[in-house]
Amino acid sequence: MTLTTHDDHINYQRIEQAISYLEENFHRQPELDEVAEKVHLSPFHFQRIFTTWAGISPKRFLQFLTVGFLKERLTASKNLVEAAESAGLSSQSRVYDLFTTLEAVTPQEYKQRGSGINIEFGFHETPFGQCLIGVTERGVCWLSFIPTDGDPLQDLETMKEHWHNSIFHQDQDITKSFTDQIFGDHSVSTRKKIHLFVKGTNFQVKVWEALLKIPMGNVTTYQNIATQIQNANALQAVGSAVGSNHIAYLIPCHRVIRKDGILGEYRWSSVRKKSLIGWEMAKSINN
Repeated sequence: MTLTTHDDHINYQRIEQAISYLEENFHRQPELDEVAEKVHLSPFHFQRIFTTWAGISPKRFLQFLTVGFLKERLTASKNLVEAAESAGLSSQSRVYDLFTTLEAVTPQEYKQRGSGINIEFGFHETPFGQCLIGVTERGVCWLSFIPTDGDPLQDLETMKEHWHNSIFHQDQDITKSFTDQIFGDHSVSTRKKIHLFVKGTNFQVKVWEALLKIPMGNVTTYQNIATQIQNANALQAVGSAVGSNHIAYLIPCHRVIRKDGILGEYRWSSVRKKSLIGWEMAKSINN
């Protein structure tokens, strides 16, 4: 089995270390030289790597993750929803809807008819570290980020447990075409539609469909998701459904935060959640 290397990609591990260090020491505003030393890079090289990755400076990036700024984004996102509803739109993010569709199968349906599904999988580098992706003829069925110090094969076993009785085959060429599409820098005119194939309960699917409507660069709360699916009292169940999402990034569970502006946990690490939210905000605000 061949796993990819990251020689030709941004070293996300150092980005992650820098974000953690900046967050821990933000109150005293560490200088660039100090942060660069912590990630074993020259100040020039570190600044170049981080700015290439995020499009902004490390300190400016961290400002996007402060409680005050995130509360502002929650308000802006809520206003965006209300504006979309008043205009009669089914989603806040029409462009995103054009390119992402979701098909679901319940666990019982999969048990009855799922045996024999062919899943092509591959390991690839992304702006947020190495990922494992699984695709079927019905769409992307798995996307997970490998822990920085984790074993990629453990993620593969987890995917096999979730899609038990399926037939798995590693094909780096097929899966690379998907990761290039997902994480590549494509204009709207050249972007292809990405179809998702998920297994979950009806309630979980409702939550995941609601997540698909959160525009890039925005955040929402668990309460807002519960209200959107017309089940305002089901906060715990919503949180569980958000956490059970097996398709990272594309079903953007990272965009759900607490109403007090605290980011909260993330199944692929809290630092990666900060990376995803800050990176998306930087891209959307700068564009």
